[in-house]
This record gives sequence, C-alpha cells and structure tokens, in this order.
Amino acid sequence: MNTHGLVWDRCVGICTDGARAMTGRQGGVVSRVQAVAPDASWVHCSIHREALAAKEIPVRLKHVLDTTVKMVNFVKVRPLNSRLFAALCNEMGSEHETLLLHTEVRWLSRGKVLTRFFELRDELKVFFSNHPFELSEHLHDEEYLTCLAYLCDIFSRLNELNLGLQGVSATIFNIQDKVEAMIKKLNLWKNCMDTNNTEVFPVLHDFHCSNDLTLSNSVKRDCNMHLEELAAQLRRYFPETDGSNDWIRHPFTAMPTSLSASDQESLIEIATDGSLKVEYAQKTLADFWIGLRTEQPALAKSAVKTLMPFATTYLCESGFSALTNMKTKYRARLCVENDLRLSLSQIEPNIEELCASAQAHPSH
Repeated sequence: MNTHGLVWDRCVGICTDGARAMTGRQGGVVSRVQAVAPDASWVHCSIHREALAAKEIPVRLKHVLDTTVKMVNFVKVRPLNSRLFAALCNEMGSEHETLLLHTEVRWLSRGKVLTRFFELRDELKVFFSNHPFELSEHLHDEEYLTCLAYLCDIFSRLNELNLGLQGVSATIFNIQDKVEAMIKKLNLWKNCMDTNNTEVFPVLHDFHCSNDLTLSNSVKRDCNMHLEELAAQLRRYFPETDGSNDWIRHPFTAMPTSLSASDQESLIEIATDGSLKVEYAQKTLADFWIGLRTEQPALAKSAVKTLMPFATTYLCESGFSALTNMKTKYRARLCVENDLRLSLSQIEPNIEELCASAQAHPSH
C-alpha cells in the first residue's frame, strides 16, 4: 500500500471480517490503518456476521445436519457410488442426478445441499437398499425427515438473506432493513409453529400434506428454539440503531435533534426544495448526496462519510472468486493482472465502435 502511495487521510472506513489478524489490538490490520488514518471507522462485514449468527443450531437439528452430510459424503466422495447413484437417478427419471457436497466455508452450501438431498430422498432409499450404510435408516424416520424439511426451508431463507446483503452498492441502511425484516419474519414463523401452521415453510408443508403428518411436540420445541436463538443471534450481531442517521435516507421528513442548528437549517432548505425531491426519486442515495456537495457542503460531507464505507467485503470476495476461476492449475504461472482487471471492470465495451475504428491490415 505504501508502494502505491495511498493517501491515508482520505480513508474513512475499513470493512473486514472479525479474524484476529484483522481486528487485533496490536498487530491487526485495522489498528495499523487507524494509526495512520485516525478518522477511519471499522465495519464488521455484514455477510460474515450473518454467517456467524446462523452457525449455532440446537443439538437435535445439528445431529440431523451432520447425519445428512455423512450420507452425502458416502455417496458423493466415493466415485463408484457417485456413478451408480447418477445412473439410478437417470433410470428413475429424477430431475437431479448428483448430490451436492457440504462445506463450512461456502456460506450458501448448507441450504443447497439439504434441499437437493431432500428432493432425492426416494432415490437414496433405493440406493441404500443395494449399498447398505448404517445411517440410511434415518430416511425412514418421519421425525428425521420433518427436521430435515424444516432445515431445508430455514437455510433457504438464510441464503436469500445472505444474497440480499451482497451487491456492489449495498449500504448500511440496506443491510439494516433486510436484517430487521428477517428478525420480524423469524418471530412470525415461531408464532406459526405454535399454531401448527406450516405454510410459511414450503418444503415442510408439502412433506406433511403429502404424507398426512402433523408436527410432534418435540420437533416443534426444537424448531421454536432454533427460531428464537437465530433471532437473538441476529440481534446480537446487528444491534438496533438509534435512528440518528435517518435524515440521510429520509431528508424530506426526518428532523433529528442530534444535528447542529446550522445543519438543521441546511436540512430544512433541502426538505422544502421541490426540485430536489425529483432528483431524490431518480438517483441513488449516494448520488443524491454527492450532488449536494456544492449547495450544502457540510451536510453532504457528513452524509457521504456515512454512506461511503463498504458494508460488506463483497467486492473483495468477488475479486477472489474471479481469480480462482481464472488461475487454474493449468494457468498457475500466467500473470492474471490484466485479465482480472478486465473481469472486474464495470465498463461495457462498445464492440461495434471498436471494430469500426480499427484499421485493417493493408495488403502488400
């Protein structure tokens, strides 16, 4: 960073995961950056926080998850079993022919693994009848399948939340809204569980309706415990805000007392300007405030400083994904700097204009 001459005075925020190498008090990256940029604030990546909040599950549901992963590994890791299972699925006319491997590193893997496993449960029963495995008896256990169906639904919802937190233009306000919505949904789902209403869980609802089953008290208790704990963990990692920055995204209605008198005057001028209301509806929040730097420099600077820091490490993760896809074992010695820049660029080339401006090689 020193080699490229970064101006640290312009650094207003640092977004990392919560690893000690990043957040350590003495040698962490954040502390070293704040030593040269004291005004920079640290933001714990929202995607990592969501993954941490969803990590803990009750013992019974954890056992269902672990058992499912072991059965997946029995089929998937062994090449012969994997080929035989694919052939069986093909013969039975299944929509899928392979299972998905589970990994703790990839945040979206759990929901996809469980959903694929549940969809192929009938094929797995046939497969395990010819290739015995000690855990396959769980596929005939209604309570195990009920818990598995619930996990399919809840992890699918968590995947949706995780994807919602991603994006190039995500701000702290977008993150807050999506997390608050998820916490309220969790409370709603718990109330539905209490009344045996499983419609909010599509996989579980279809499984129970097709087999004429009802929720047992023990399964209901474990699911409610999980929903309560998940809501509590999300609140722990995403505390409620005090609303002091609501004026940034609601400049025409909010009037916080936390602002100075001069800033409140500036906000009144903005709120009563009809042309700005039109601009506000047409622009993104960041572009709106950037456009006010000339008219209302102090207020715009404060708003931009709040909006500018990255709320997630999405761009970093996207860059790493592009690099791993590009630099395979067959291209390990190639320099990917230019290719990576092209892969991550948001600029779309005008191919027709480039072709028209190119000079054809003259004949001799």
